Order: sequence, then C-alpha cells, then structure tokens
Amino acid sequence: MPADQRPLAIFLMGPTASGKTALACALSERFPVELVSVDSALVYRGMDIGTAKPDAATLTRYPHALIDIRDPSEPYSAADFRADAWAAMKAITARGRVPLLVGGTGLYFRALQKGLSSLPEADTTIRQRLTEEAATLGWPTMHERLRQRDPVAGARIGPNDAQRIQRALEVIELTGRSLSEQQQGGNGERFPWRVLKLALLPADRAPLHARIAQRFDVMLAQGFLGEVRQLRARGDLHADLPAIRAVGYRQAWEQLDGLTSASEFRDRGVFATRQLAKRQITWLRSELDARVLDPDRPWLEERAMDALSLFLGNPR
Repeated sequence: MPADQRPLAIFLMGPTASGKTALACALSERFPVELVSVDSALVYRGMDIGTAKPDAATLTRYPHALIDIRDPSEPYSAADFRADAWAAMKAITARGRVPLLVGGTGLYFRALQKGLSSLPEADTTIRQRLTEEAATLGWPTMHERLRQRDPVAGARIGPNDAQRIQRALEVIELTGRSLSEQQQGGNGERFPWRVLKLALLPADRAPLHARIAQRFDVMLAQGFLGEVRQLRARGDLHADLPAIRAVGYRQAWEQLDGLTSASEFRDRGVFATRQLAKRQITWLRSELDARVLDPDRPWLEERAMDALSLFLGNPR
C-alpha cells in the first residue's frame, strides 16, 4: 500500500474551560504549526469577555485564524466555517506549515472533515405546529421527545434551545430520519489532510466544573454585563440572533431584561456552561480515532508534544 502523501493537520478538541488555548499556544512554540479557531462564538467581534476570547497580547503572539471575522448581527453557519477553515488550512499548508485547529464546536469539526448533508428546507406548517405544541408543553418536554427519537442530537442540543430543538424535530418529520444521522453528511470524498486528533477529556468532571464557575466569576469581575449592555445599546441586536444565543450571553440578556436577579444570572450562566461542556464531552466520546488526554494530569503538555513529535516526524 502506498504511503499517505496528504499534508498534515492537527485537531485539538475539548470542552469549554479544558485548557485548549493554553496547550495550543505551548505547542506552537515547539512545532511549525499555525492556529485556526474552531469556535462558533469567537468568530464575533465585540464579544470578548463572555466568550473567554484570548486577549490581544495572546493573539499577537499566537495568531488564530477565524477569530473576530463576523459582526454579531451576522449569522455564521457550519457551511461558512467549512469554507473559511478550508481556505485557512490551504494557505497554512502552502506556507510549508501545519494547521492546528483548536476549539470545542463539534459540529464545525465534523462539517470540516466529513462535509455537510443536504437537509430539507423549512416547512412553515410543521414549524407552526411545533411552536404551538411547545407553548403548551414547554421546550424541555419537546427536547425529551427529540432525545427519544434522536439521542445523539438530544445530547448535543440543550433542553431550552428552542430553535435547534424545533429544527431537529422538523427534519425528523420531513424525512423520517434523525438529524444526527443526516448530519454525518459528506460526499464520500477523502479529506485532503491527514489528521492527528487530540481530545482533552477529563476523567473527573469536578475540576472542570470548578474551572467553569471560577472563569464565569472572573468574567463578571472583568465587566461581562457591561459588554452585553454595549451590545444591547447598538439597537440592532436581539435575543434570537445566533451570537446572542451563545452560552452566557443569553443569560446576561435575560438579566438585563429584568427576568432574573444578579445571583440567578450567575447561577444560570454557570449551569448553562456546564451543560455545554457535557454536550461537548458526549460528542468527543464519539470521536473514536482521537487520542484522549486528561487535561487535569500534570503530564498533559508532555504527552501532547510526544504525539505531535511522532505525527510530524519532528523529534523533540
């Protein structure tokens, strides 16, 4: 069998607050890699504190492609990401370097490597009926229906994510097939890069939960609510935009609407972030070809560097 001559790429994946950015920066000090962000919130300009976006000094020293490329008023889809990431990876490869994609948005990683399926167009009649059912039963009950019919999508989508629950149920009704099955998608073509996948998966979630809470408190101290006030003051943003539905921002928006108290906002924000991490971990466990690393082990960086040394043929 001939040797695989495809150029190399690295996927560094993990749940929120697992230390992906710090590890990616450390790896870029040792290896000829360039970083590409795989995060559905970091694409938006002006959303810095609540997304835990790397600060300006970090981004100057360790540039990341696909950060700050959209205004919050503009939607950004998996298809958009695939096109942008593909272009960034080609440019990095052309420079004789290796793209290292770092982030936690599983849908983006999957769309990049496996392509996108052709899902049916929206059906206004079905959507209206599902909306009416949700008004009576509540979106958590609709989510339970989804979980029973499509466990993978049910694990990935939050119980209060009305838009995604509705779309997933709509697709099932239109096609008779689950959304997750169809999102495997792709056209059967081979991915143009040979990929090393590293997955940061904690053996014990307690330290991850503690970091999530601590980081949220740091965000509050840094002025997260003030950041959201500035976004609201623009006048062209609303709670149904993908940017504002991001974890933390949705809860902050509700707090500024007077729907929750300050303490309730903090607790709801931490809980939503923990639920996001849970969904990310569920997805990562399906990536059976990934090398698993525990982010809470002291040898994390060393083992990651060993993996890259072997993959790149670049002994340390």
